Amino acid sequence: MLHKLQIQHFRNLSQAELVPSGGMNLLLGLNGSGKSSVLEAIHYLSLGRSFRTHLTNRVIMQGEKAFTLFAQLEQDEQQISIGLRKDRQGDTQLKIGGKNADKLAQLASLLPLQLIHPEGYNLLTGGPQQRRAFVDWGVFHVEQAFFPLWGKVRRLLKQRNALLRQSSHYALLAYWDQQLAEFSLALSLFRQQYCQALLPLVQQICQELLPEYTFQATFYAGWQQEQELASLLQEGFERDRQLGHTAVGPHRADLRLRAEGVPVQDLLSRGQLKLLVCALRLAQGLYLRQHSEKTCLFLIDDFASELDAEKRYVLAKRLQQCESQVFITAIDQQPLQGMMQEFDCRLFHVKQGNITE
Repeated sequence: MLHKLQIQHFRNLSQAELVPSGGMNLLLGLNGSGKSSVLEAIHYLSLGRSFRTHLTNRVIMQGEKAFTLFAQLEQDEQQISIGLRKDRQGDTQLKIGGKNADKLAQLASLLPLQLIHPEGYNLLTGGPQQRRAFVDWGVFHVEQAFFPLWGKVRRLLKQRNALLRQSSHYALLAYWDQQLAEFSLALSLFRQQYCQALLPLVQQICQELLPEYTFQATFYAGWQQEQELASLLQEGFERDRQLGHTAVGPHRADLRLRAEGVPVQDLLSRGQLKLLVCALRLAQGLYLRQHSEKTCLFLIDDFASELDAEKRYVLAKRLQQCESQVFITAIDQQPLQGMMQEFDCRLFHVKQGNITE
């Protein structure tokens, strides 16, 4: 849980401080006021990146050399401080508990976070990389062995791709391919088990948000699992050598979602896709609460106001089941009154980069 947030030189927020509620926090302000920048700063503190841009210079306030973010968290009834500073050269300074740290994964572990925003439907319409990241986020937070395993597979893939560009004979890759296949199988098993466990929760929430459809999900490991990955890597050596990279493996994994047997991106409207993504995110938060000691912080950027009263009630109820701390941005609080009554709600006004309670 986030107890205190300090923001310096981040977008149009010169010096801002927030002491949020453990329940719902509503950030009200006109477009361009800085309310979404508060959510972006929290996102940076969890994942080390923005959800609005890949360019660091765009989030550093004009005329300043760097931005600084600081937060006080509570985890397992202990207070932990985290700080992050990033300059225009892209150099990052990270502190956890007052000590220098070097791995952004430590932030993700301390502050599990879900984002629901208007462009979130890209999770379903974009490439497999986003859906792999979605699955891996879930496994990372409930399986301690997953992240080291993911790192091994990533290193072996990088090594294999380098060897492909240097080797004309498969014998040089055979040993590494056996290792890659072994670790990839273990990684994919984690992913597959997580997807199978998550699907019933997604279907339950979809019955409330999208009752007109029945949804199915299939996890694709990145290769046809009727065949052994080691054999496929050997058979594909010449192809991969010409491509300069490995064409099959866990880096090609995907979560494929269907409604009534049809790919969701081909059947659902944009509004329905947004609701499905909302269901997926809520299911992850609920699963995390049920299978760990953690709770998930939710950022809801300019989305709740798009929902009708019935859907907002479903959203509020499910967020409560997740025992989540929630940050919501809106221009007008009136449509969100029902949600506010469901939560311990704290109201903040954001105007020209200034935050007042």
